[in-house]
Amino acid sequence: MINVFIGYDTRETVAYSVLAYSIQARASHPVSITPLMLSQLKGLLIRERHPLQSTDFSFSRFLTPHLSGYTGWSVFTDCDMLMRDDIANLWQLRDDRYAVMVVKHHHVPRETVKFLGEPQSKYEKKNWSSVILFNNARCRALTPEYANQASGLELHQFKWLGNDDLIGALPERWNHLVGYNPPRQDAALVHYTIGGPYFAAYRECEYSKEWFAEREEMLRVTARGKKTESGTAKTRRRKVYAKRS
Repeated sequence: MINVFIGYDTRETVAYSVLAYSIQARASHPVSITPLMLSQLKGLLIRERHPLQSTDFSFSRFLTPHLSGYTGWSVFTDCDMLMRDDIANLWQLRDDRYAVMVVKHHHVPRETVKFLGEPQSKYEKKNWSSVILFNNARCRALTPEYANQASGLELHQFKWLGNDDLIGALPERWNHLVGYNPPRQDAALVHYTIGGPYFAAYRECEYSKEWFAEREEMLRVTARGKKTESGTAKTRRRKVYAKRS
């Protein structure tokens, strides 16, 4: 079983749903997906929201090893992503020499504000924590107590490991930063880090057409003995009928 934890923000519910679908639709192995919803983490994550915290899952991601019982491996991803490859190919990159594995971006944001007017922070190892392969047994420092007390930089810069040699590198295609990294055909996991196409301001961003196509496929309904109809088409048809009546 490939255990996946996805950051969940109530303002981006559709982003989570489309990402989860895109993972399952391409997976060649069984996948278990858990949304990191704050409403389900009461008593575990009790820290107050930080002024620079741009999403609900800025800190909840670091509960992944605890929620996994500190055993085996788990994958964490932000929700503002789209899977374009089989997640089993990412899973195969696990290396027990490391406590975590990430794409080691050299990301210096140009903007100061991103989606929904949230602040864009600049710091070393920016976006390393947006996709993490956790070797859970080697991440026991990430207790709920530590996740609630540590600073954002201590967590996102992996200072809790004590040694950067414990951070393994993943190929860049597994966290392609839309709008920053040059377009590439082999991008496996695209990351709408500034804002996804579900926001009007980013509707025409790179890989937006693929995201909308994925959403349509997710909404598709096939009735027995009838032609396939997308969820959006069905909604439009119902509105027409409602007007006629």
